[in-house]
Amino acid sequence: MLTLEDARALVAAAQAEARRIGKPMTVCVVDAGGFVLALERMDGARPLTPSIAQAKAYTAAIMQRPASMLKGWAESQPGFFAQVSRMGHQPIVAADGGLTIARDRRILGGAGPVRRNRARG
Repeated sequence: MLTLEDARALVAAAQAEARRIGKPMTVCVVDAGGFVLALERMDGARPLTPSIAQAKAYTAAIMQRPASMLKGWAESQPGFFAQVSRMGHQPIVAADGGLTIARDRRILGGAGPVRRNRARG
């Protein structure tokens, strides 16, 4: 089980890295069912990033794989993917950054960090 303490530690680690590289971020941590345990937007992070972070974390948890692994499915079956992506309580996204959280090879949840892209500032 992923605890609130675990989620807070993950958020703190992500924020420490964001401060180190000078890029404000938003990070969301969800449990195995995709429900939010922690969600924080750093000062300077863009307003939409909490929704994006939550969708990435939800996707990783509920699909039990990194969100980036869904890109092929989204490209090869866009109609079906669009339908499935609306079935849960959050959108399912095929994007970089949605990461699974596992212990002893069991998926405990997902994390969705979002920070400014270097190419876009």
